[in-house]
Amino acid sequence: MTETEPEASESTRVFDELMAEVTASAGTFGHREHVHLTWLAVRRVGMPAAIALVSDGIQRTARYAGAPQKYHVTVSRAWVELVAHHVAEHEQSDFAAFAERHPALLDKRLISRFYRSATLAGPQARTSWVEPDLAPFPWTTANR
Repeated sequence: MTETEPEASESTRVFDELMAEVTASAGTFGHREHVHLTWLAVRRVGMPAAIALVSDGIQRTARYAGAPQKYHVTVSRAWVELVAHHVAEHEQSDFAAFAERHPALLDKRLISRFYRSATLAGPQARTSWVEPDLAPFPWTTANR
């Protein structure tokens, strides 16, 4: 375990803290709050650890709510990667300023720029990571 990769119980505690922070000000948990939670996680533990932290936490939350089918591996990871990319580009210490600078992240349809809807609806994308099939993420094309 590295310093930024919390243990399972520590990961649960961190996720719960972040979720409480996000929902305390919003009272609900919609797309904006999901992006806010992801922004907090990326800033706290870094992108690779945030993938597990957010994915595990959202999956656990969906199970607890009696809706485990709502959890989607590819969608969860893609959003962490999208948010992390923008966090790395422009470090903001305030989520409102971050959201104002990157308004596209607040549009839950943003992911459709990278994935066909049929791909995301498929069982493979729901249960494991699938690379974008419509357009590559911007940071992957910069490395080619």
